[in-house]
Amino acid sequence: MVEAVMFWNEPNNKSHWDFELDPDWRLFAGMVNAAAEAVAAVNPDVLRVLGGLSPIDPGFVTRMGEFGVLERIDVVALHGFPLDWNHWQLEEWPERIREIQAVTDLPIWISEVGVSSFGAEEVQEFGLRRTAELLSGRVPRIHWYSLYDLPRAWPATTRHREAEGSSYYRHFYMGLLREDGTPKRALNIFPELTPAIGICQWFHFEDHRLDDAVAWMRRLGVKHLRTGLSWADSFRPNAEAWFDRQMEALAEFDVTVTYCFTPEHRGVAPHYTSPPLVLEEFAEFCARMTQRYAPRAATLEIPALESV
Repeated sequence: MVEAVMFWNEPNNKSHWDFELDPDWRLFAGMVNAAAEAVAAVNPDVLRVLGGLSPIDPGFVTRMGEFGVLERIDVVALHGFPLDWNHWQLEEWPERIREIQAVTDLPIWISEVGVSSFGAEEVQEFGLRRTAELLSGRVPRIHWYSLYDLPRAWPATTRHREAEGSSYYRHFYMGLLREDGTPKRALNIFPELTPAIGICQWFHFEDHRLDDAVAWMRRLGVKHLRTGLSWADSFRPNAEAWFDRQMEALAEFDVTVTYCFTPEHRGVAPHYTSPPLVLEEFAEFCARMTQRYAPRAATLEIPALESV
């Protein structure tokens, strides 16, 4: 079941949105406004989520409010990785949430939080347990990133690649499972934390891990899942068949589906982080995917009883 749709992923992170092409995020806001209205027209009951923000920046939320975005969404989502990438400590999670609560009354979700096993699996194990202690009960949704390590043959979604040094390689160690599917230490404690904590797992186009991921999430007691459908992938051959297979396999979970990634030939610049040439085209994609995978439930009309 699709419970929510999220518009973009880390829009205030240059690895995901080129703010040199859109320096005040005006184009981004216009794109999200159009997409949120299009989704609401298809199914006003599905939650509309902005996010997930990385870095956690109340100024960005305020800017979105000035452009009318907060009037059209239901949730603001945040991402945080204080043991790997952020310039703040793990114990500051409550403070980071309060900073966003100070500028919006909308519910806050943590749509990605994780700890890599880059240095040691014991660090990831500690980070998982302590993160759960800090966040459980504070926000209604927590998605742990991720179930699987990113395969080393696949590039991480970041602009800077190996120039980031060890920061880049941490992308490949975020899973509870190694690339070959074998468990890490942190996996052993994850069932203690479900279903309060869900999973964020991105599936690449025709991802070979899909069925095994579903089996693992069942075994772990996962209820809430965040994943994505790529606008760029929608132009690939057999895209619709892959999207159908992915969403059918995930139907037993409460899914937050993220719509993102600009097709190169439809961007201001030929890159997945570019603003679209036509903002409404992203809205059309969001509406089409929502209609296909989260249509509004039909209302059953019960005839009135005749008076006797």
